[in-house]
Amino acid sequence: MSETNATPTYPSVKDLTLEEKASLTSGGDAWHLQSVEHKGIPGYMITDGPHGLRKSLASNTSETDLNDSVPATCFPPAAGLSSSWNPALIRKVGEVMGEECVQEKVAVILGPGVNIKRNPLGGRCFEYWSEDPYLAGHEAVGIVEGVQSKGVGTSLKHFAANNQETDRLRVDARISQRALREIYLPAFEHIVKTAQPWTIMCSYNRINGVHSAQNHWLLTDVLRDEWGFKGIVMSDWGADHDRVASLNAGLNLEMPPSYTDDQIVYAARDGRIDPAQLDRMAQGMIDLTNKARAAMSIDGYRFDVDAHDEVARQAAVESIVMLKNEDAILPIDPAGGKKLAVIGEFARTPRYQGGGSSHITPTKMTSFLDALDERGIKADFAPGFTLDLAPADSALTLEAVETARDADVVLMFLGLPEEAESEGFDRTTLDIPAKQIELLRQVAAENPNVVVVLSNGSVVTVHPWADASKSILESWLLGQAGGRALADVVFGEASPSGKLAQSIPMDINDDPSMLNWPGEEGHVDYGEGVFVGYRYYDTYNKAVDYPFGYGLSYATFEIGDVAVAKTGANTASVTATVTNTSDTPAAETVQVYVAPGKADVARPVHELKGFEKVFLGAGESKTVTIELNERAFAYWSEKYNDWHVEAGEYTVEVGVSSRDIAASIAVTLDGDGKSMPLNEWSTFGEWSADPVGAKVVEAVGAAGERGDMPKLPDNDMMRLFLNSMPINSLPTLLGESGKDLTAFMLDEYAALTK
Repeated sequence: MSETNATPTYPSVKDLTLEEKASLTSGGDAWHLQSVEHKGIPGYMITDGPHGLRKSLASNTSETDLNDSVPATCFPPAAGLSSSWNPALIRKVGEVMGEECVQEKVAVILGPGVNIKRNPLGGRCFEYWSEDPYLAGHEAVGIVEGVQSKGVGTSLKHFAANNQETDRLRVDARISQRALREIYLPAFEHIVKTAQPWTIMCSYNRINGVHSAQNHWLLTDVLRDEWGFKGIVMSDWGADHDRVASLNAGLNLEMPPSYTDDQIVYAARDGRIDPAQLDRMAQGMIDLTNKARAAMSIDGYRFDVDAHDEVARQAAVESIVMLKNEDAILPIDPAGGKKLAVIGEFARTPRYQGGGSSHITPTKMTSFLDALDERGIKADFAPGFTLDLAPADSALTLEAVETARDADVVLMFLGLPEEAESEGFDRTTLDIPAKQIELLRQVAAENPNVVVVLSNGSVVTVHPWADASKSILESWLLGQAGGRALADVVFGEASPSGKLAQSIPMDINDDPSMLNWPGEEGHVDYGEGVFVGYRYYDTYNKAVDYPFGYGLSYATFEIGDVAVAKTGANTASVTATVTNTSDTPAAETVQVYVAPGKADVARPVHELKGFEKVFLGAGESKTVTIELNERAFAYWSEKYNDWHVEAGEYTVEVGVSSRDIAASIAVTLDGDGKSMPLNEWSTFGEWSADPVGAKVVEAVGAAGERGDMPKLPDNDMMRLFLNSMPINSLPTLLGESGKDLTAFMLDEYAALTK
């Protein structure tokens, strides 16, 4: 008897009744897809990420308890992991997250979140990647690729423009097309085109007047038709306010269910929903379950808790950014006999993740004090303050100052308590609680050898108190293995290699979005346009405390042999050699920025368009190559409703932060040759700059010399007026004969372009 490897047959939308199709477009409960069991369609579980699995323990899955979930590895949230600038590491994190989903039979994990940190006060900055869309997309894609390599889906979120928590369920984000295309959509676009996430979650807010869940332009025109997205779109929990409008716009799945499947049935029967559109949306849900079948059929799998914790530890190590290190106070030699004092409750009770829907129950938890005990390192500890916003406790303050007085080095753990930043609200200040800063000053007055270790999900002001410390480690939120990771860095087992994915301003009022933050009367204007984060600070020479891309190391590096080769009309290849000039193994991140020349629109002085993290032994050198495609040089033109590369000279900058550039090399591009048809509303200057229009202008001059047409003015002032004038206004300058000149130009243009 011969064997056949028959391809399994799965149900199709053609096998379903109208009612069954409608049912697939809404969840079965808060955390499950709706099944059609007798047709072989399972109701798999989908649940929260994004920095680990948050699967509810509640027996009633229609309920949501954010603090009652199965143990899972808690990785550093994106605020930390983004500072690694290491896509390979991020992919590894995604792979182990996917393995945990297989164990727990979760078909889709909700994340990553790649919304831009428009303003550092944003309440969910801790789980978003960067103020820069290139960095956000090229890092977070690793989570998608890693998770999905294990047969489990991701849900890229929140599509789009969920950049604040204030009034987030309904606020209207008013954003120009150019800002959308250059800042708020590219991370999504890159991940869709590179990794095809199985699902995308739309945001709560409106964009230019339309809720994301009902936005046909966003969900269908751009996402599917332009970018080629093949997966399904689900609502954020409670973001679907009109099921019929949302399904027509391209929303496959309402979550959680509103138990209104009959609305879809009635709309399909009376013609408000095209049957073909319902079929597309329902078939997408069938396709999703089919993708997950193999992984969801694995029984008895158990992930390696210790191995996953080690991945979390490495992720945490590379998340740490060293901002300052005077007198090389770090690293501390654990065998050097120095007396250590550890001050701050965060050292004992770490804030290792953000608050809200992403709150994970870790498989294990290691504080910094735990890590000291593991290493057999003795230190005197004083909590110094309570982890809330209550006033200072004088007894705790006195104890901390006494503990620090005779130490050789004071490790002072400061930061934001959970009630200061979380999903659900935006911060009102960048400041660390005043009681912590006052304690720092009192400790530093007794002992100047202070190392500050920060715990925070978004940037905090550093400048006002930095003089009271010799070293500052920005450790963000480091996940469950953060204590060990900090010890690795503090004691020199690993060199800090993190780079800021978010600028640290001197003052929140230096941020350009503050003029329109967080909005008024139900809307928020994105008036800063494309000038977000370093794009604003660097373009307008605004002083910052620490710039985008910044981070120190225990090693020293040199970048040399920088070269830029043009590889096409509008593409280039960048090479550079990075050398570790110290005796310490460490990593440096080579960053490539593109600076446009003179442009028809206001462009940032430079933008990140490539990076590579390089691990080097003592004295080792490596050459990196970074390719710049046409998009690296383009801006979104609202005139052309497309990406546009102008011809001319651009500068390619290679450095280690946006303000530490090792080499700048010019490259001249051909441009994409785009031009708009000319008409009577085109200015005379636009006619002169256009290849065809220039021939018409030349004909105008010749006709003037012959006396067939009026001569154009030839003095500078009149030419200035002329060049800015639509040609239908020529009579203003030339009198009645200007009408003849306008007609002549239009006729000549028609003859040349027919």
